[in-house]
Amino acid sequence: MSFIGKWAFYSAGMINDDDELVFYVGEELLKAPMPYVDESDPEAVDDELQERKKMIGMQIAVQEGGLLYLLMPLPEGVSQAEVDEAVKAGAIKLYDGMMTDDPKTWEERDGALWVDWGMGEMSQASDENGDLVFMTYRFRKIEK
Repeated sequence: MSFIGKWAFYSAGMINDDDELVFYVGEELLKAPMPYVDESDPEAVDDELQERKKMIGMQIAVQEGGLLYLLMPLPEGVSQAEVDEAVKAGAIKLYDGMMTDDPKTWEERDGALWVDWGMGEMSQASDENGDLVFMTYRFRKIEK
């Protein structure tokens, strides 16, 4: 399997009310429990939902030459002029129309993807299902 290409958010692991790690696929994440959020506070719930929407929009770009980009969608309601100004000021970086940080380095070892997520050492980032794993997020390949 080639890791080169674009990968989209598939699922996120969240702790449920029984303190179990449960993976929620795509839009299920928006309806998942929020045990760490005061659900009587509409602002806190809205903030959490906005963060979850960002998660759902995440992608990973794995490039030839050993570079990997974590990609986040641009915030809703931001104009192109505001994006251009933020890029010019160095506040954000763009890759393929999405926000990113400096690229991470990756390599293939025995058919698995290993990535230096910025901590100075490589860790395995692919699982037995062929998904890429970053923290508790899983990504599936969408493009070559």
